[in-house]
Amino acid sequence: MTGVILLNFGEPARPIEAEVVPFLERIFALNAALEGASSPEQASARSRELAIRRAPGLIAEYERIGGSPLNRQATRQAHALRAELVRRGRPVRTYVGMQFTEPSIRAAAEAAHADGVERLIALPVYPLCGASTTVAALHALAVAIADLSLAVDVREITGWHTHPLYTALRAEGVREAAAATGLDLASPRVRLVFSAHGTPLKYLREGNRYDVYVRDGCARVAAAAGVRAFDIGYQNHTNRPVEWTQPAIEEVIDRIDAAAVIVVPISFMHEQSETLAELDIELRERAERRGLRFHRVPVPHDDPRFAAVLADLVEERLAAPPVDLIDCRCRVSEGALCRNATLGREG
Repeated sequence: MTGVILLNFGEPARPIEAEVVPFLERIFALNAALEGASSPEQASARSRELAIRRAPGLIAEYERIGGSPLNRQATRQAHALRAELVRRGRPVRTYVGMQFTEPSIRAAAEAAHADGVERLIALPVYPLCGASTTVAALHALAVAIADLSLAVDVREITGWHTHPLYTALRAEGVREAAAATGLDLASPRVRLVFSAHGTPLKYLREGNRYDVYVRDGCARVAAAAGVRAFDIGYQNHTNRPVEWTQPAIEEVIDRIDAAAVIVVPISFMHEQSETLAELDIELRERAERRGLRFHRVPVPHDDPRFAAVLADLVEERLAAPPVDLIDCRCRVSEGALCRNATLGREG
């Protein structure tokens, strides 16, 4: 039997301290090396300190958006993927494994084992391959399978933003947002702005190619939408002394010379706090204080074509030899294949 585990970030189901603090602790623990923790005990203590400090603000964000819909959307995506693969004559089981909330990646691996899965496709639902997202999620799954001593053939998929249907889907969202708001994408007073999740520069210096994928992904979507000029900003979480990707999305909005902006959350395949709070509320308020019209392109998390993209990726990984996939350059693992590894590092 074949199983597909969709690896995800996860967000707390309820905006309460009992769920938000452990969620944040896990995130900070994963990235403890950024501050040079000298021991596991020191890393744990520092993660706890940062989580307690950050929790009130994040709880307030979740309350403002009525709670995060990420986990619900991820579950529906798994159901849609299974239905699409069954429609194609590929009966599979699908699972959701979250990096920082339940159901955990380990729990998903256990569920697949209990169902008798012998071949497991590991597919992170991150369009752009990052160190703390795609690579870390796949590593967590590998650790869980080893800890559980599971005999399963694991086939990993890493970067996939170059899939042509995915590019077309995001470009259509840009055109629809412009049409719905009466904006002309060709006007010099209308600016297309891509917002990417930030990442610490340390990961890029160590060889992760997230910045390459961000630039390439944005260029592909802009070109498909018929837009020649655009800006890229990063949603950095500067809650500790770490160098982050630049420019920050706030700086882009502060300096942009336009009358209106159309913002595309290019790193996300779910609506979550980064889109519903950081962009729709905080960034919108910042833009409107400058007199900018602000419009945000929705994430097409429930578009049937996205399920088709995921199904294509699964079929590509099941093929022998794999179709359109080559060895990943960000995750060094025999089972990790990527759609994007031929992209160069320009600039």
